[in-house]
Amino acid sequence: MAQAQSQSAFFSQLKKYYTFYTGGFIAFVIVLAILEQMGVPNKVLGYIFLFATIGLYAGIGIMSRTADVSEYYVAGRRVPAFFNGMATGADWMSAASFIGLAGTLYASGYVGLAFVMGWTGGYCLVALFLAPYLRKFGQFTIPDFLGARYGGNIPRTIGVFAAIVCSFTYVIAQIYGVGLITSRFTGLEFQVGVFVGLAGIMVCSFLGGMRAVTWTQVAQYIILIVAYMIPVVWLSVVHTGNPIPQIAYGKVLQKVTVKENELNDPSTVLGKAEAEVRSIFKKKQEDAEAKLKALETGGAAYLAEEKAKVEIKLADLKAAPAPDAKAIEAAEKSVKDFPADPAAAKAAWKKAADGAKAKTAPVKAHAEPFAGKGAEKKLLTTNPAATPEEIATAKAEDDKESNKKRKNFLALVLCLMVGTAALPHILMRYYTTPSVKEARQSVFWSLFFIFLLYFTAPALAVLAKFDIYHLLVGSNFSDLPAWVNAWASVDKTLMSITDINKDGIVQLAEITIGTDLIVLATPEIAGLPYVISGLVAAGGLAAALSTADGLLLTIANALSHDVYYKMIDPHASTTRRITVSKGLLLVVALTAAWVTSLKPGDILFLVGAAFSLAASGFFPALVLGVFWKRANKLGAILGMTGGLGICMYYMYMTYPFFGVNAPKWWDIEPISAGIFGISAGIIGVVVGSLISPAPSKEVQELVDHVRYPNLEGDISTAAA
Repeated sequence: MAQAQSQSAFFSQLKKYYTFYTGGFIAFVIVLAILEQMGVPNKVLGYIFLFATIGLYAGIGIMSRTADVSEYYVAGRRVPAFFNGMATGADWMSAASFIGLAGTLYASGYVGLAFVMGWTGGYCLVALFLAPYLRKFGQFTIPDFLGARYGGNIPRTIGVFAAIVCSFTYVIAQIYGVGLITSRFTGLEFQVGVFVGLAGIMVCSFLGGMRAVTWTQVAQYIILIVAYMIPVVWLSVVHTGNPIPQIAYGKVLQKVTVKENELNDPSTVLGKAEAEVRSIFKKKQEDAEAKLKALETGGAAYLAEEKAKVEIKLADLKAAPAPDAKAIEAAEKSVKDFPADPAAAKAAWKKAADGAKAKTAPVKAHAEPFAGKGAEKKLLTTNPAATPEEIATAKAEDDKESNKKRKNFLALVLCLMVGTAALPHILMRYYTTPSVKEARQSVFWSLFFIFLLYFTAPALAVLAKFDIYHLLVGSNFSDLPAWVNAWASVDKTLMSITDINKDGIVQLAEITIGTDLIVLATPEIAGLPYVISGLVAAGGLAAALSTADGLLLTIANALSHDVYYKMIDPHASTTRRITVSKGLLLVVALTAAWVTSLKPGDILFLVGAAFSLAASGFFPALVLGVFWKRANKLGAILGMTGGLGICMYYMYMTYPFFGVNAPKWWDIEPISAGIFGISAGIIGVVVGSLISPAPSKEVQELVDHVRYPNLEGDISTAAA
């Protein structure tokens, strides 16, 4: 009774603190808006947003410092369900959700809903299959459960390796997001911005572990959800007069569809210009493919001939009576960037061919599910007298592409759902609640707080597309807004506009805008005050920092608790254990920042890959460990190694970053490699368990203990 009263008083105190905090943050934004109106430079406002928010998180981290093992690893197991749900929402709402989700929906339309469905649906699996049972088990980490359930250090070690692999892949995406935001709003180089942002990550988790991370994440959730909602509500009011973007969504989508049809119709002014630009890109594609074909037969000799042509062109430009400075600069760049050997040439020219090919297709219909390549529409537009055989061939090509998209859509939904239920940094959050009952309630609150953003992302994507189509397409190159050059200076792959047909008018095919840019640039695209851009950047920073905190802590805790304490030095003192964890945290963070500076992939792919890896390495062993008493040590070893190994192998062989480019199995994209890993994991656990002796009686009793939790006030006192 006294314990319940104490918990209630703690909950009331937290509500008061975070109510004051929310009011203070809103007042801070209003003050910055006033400063902007007074003429304070944008860069100064960007620095204020960056350092004020990082300073806030640092302050919470410092106030939450602790040397207590239970507080450091699981926040003392006293985080109320409501606040744990908010912290889990922030932990979950990574840079991919905040920055990448709406961008993916912008670029791929209907197909992008796989992320919304997979990530939200995954929490149903968390609630049904894992969260309450892991809380009943009551230790510190996921490898803890694997070690106790399957016995011995081998399952624990594999669990540590899997946790490191999926968490490290995930944290790279977060640090990339931090570097992107920091470099844009402070003017720092991307690589420098990565390490500046890293400092913000470290101050949150270094001193107080899970305790500091939890209360920081609650603060970060408030910032990120306010930052996400304000621009989209504003845009909704401007374009429809309706402050509820989810309701305005349908009306704006209709207007976007009308504009898509206009851009695809050569009889309109915009459509004619688009067709002209696409034909130029088609010629670029054919030229690059011709070079690739000639390279196969000519090798180094052909490469030398092509380089000589580029050098002669540069010499002719310089010798002209009236030298064109821009043309000379472009030719010098061509000479400088010319591939050094046939392998580099093949990679560069293939990239050029693929990039040009992507620009030749008609505008994708945002609302059309599993759209084909548009081959039939393109054929009938360019050749009205096409034969039935030609039309049938084009239709078959469209059907093949449509089936491929449908297959990848379903595979991605499954990988994201199962991966959600297996991510170590999310499952660890349910160790922090006071009871099993609150662990269940915490899943509900987690889903609610995540729903607020995910239900808004499709509307934001459509509103941003409306602005691009109506404000940018058809405008003069001489009148390009300042935000275009500002983002282009950060990364040309994120933002570039080139006048391909030299008509001085912006066509959609001339715009390259990365999916990681849409949310961050939306306020500028819509002409909103700069303070809103800073607010969105602060929200994206909060999303990236909150998830990075949880991921780095997961890796460091797996190494310090499961490897150092459980395997190397079981008699280590509390001080030594926490010191080791902090040292490892620093090493992992610096390593992740270095890898991020290499830009190994876009944010959404890295996050999706982490889900596939987690699903393959953890889900079969965890779920069968809870619901099947017969699952044993050999089964877990085979399932985890087989599942994770197959998933990693497929990603390595098919993801372009690694340069192998092997054929895809059943056309499945590398982001959905978990579809093979999950299958291998389940088969491995089942077969391995059936061909070896059943677990001991003690282990089977542990399964019963975990499966049937006491829902009333089950406060764990599990040993550290």
